[in-house]
Amino acid sequence: MFEAEVEMERRSSILPLLLMMCLLAVIVGTVMYVFMQMRERTPLSAQQATPIVAATLQAAGPATTHFHTGLLKPGGDVKPEDPNYRLLEKAGIVKLGKAGQGNLQVTITPDGEKLLSALPGVTKVKQDDGTYLYKAPVADRLFLVVNHVDMIAANTANVQYSWKWVPNQLGDLFDASGPQVKSFNTWERQTLINKYAVDFYHGDPTRSTMALMRTGKDWKIATR
Repeated sequence: MFEAEVEMERRSSILPLLLMMCLLAVIVGTVMYVFMQMRERTPLSAQQATPIVAATLQAAGPATTHFHTGLLKPGGDVKPEDPNYRLLEKAGIVKLGKAGQGNLQVTITPDGEKLLSALPGVTKVKQDDGTYLYKAPVADRLFLVVNHVDMIAANTANVQYSWKWVPNQLGDLFDASGPQVKSFNTWERQTLINKYAVDFYHGDPTRSTMALMRTGKDWKIATR
């Protein structure tokens, strides 16, 4: 009889504790739900957008130019008549020699070898036609600042930011406002800009826009 009374008393003391724990679980769950809902409605801040934009610019890699050395014959992506070879000659990187029938002999100079060997990321690959294809970085993109975040919807934002080019020694020679590039006519300068990574590398910072979207708790580049 005594043991039964003890057991009933024990159960009666546990029941309020269980009810309190259940109530606490409901309260915690409700708070977490409200917190998650509020976070999903929290606008993207410039501080949150900064590392995303900076990482995206870095992942884009440097602006690169390309050219061949050896006996160049017109065909495919080999364009002996394009102005990039004359630009490289003006910069002292290659020496040009006519080879007849639209062909062009391109020889790397000692100064050109020295410059390219000092640049990280330069590649030199022998081609099936006996020429060598060079690919060389000319400038990196440097993130500067997030100027403004425009919320399009609860989970979508347009980020306006500023960045600038940081040219290397080759990029200085490929600057569109430099004396070597300015010596070409308008059509040739446009060809150099469109095809051979010539740009205004010492110009003012550029303003661009990047679309971001929230997936779960993280912001990422918006995909279409």
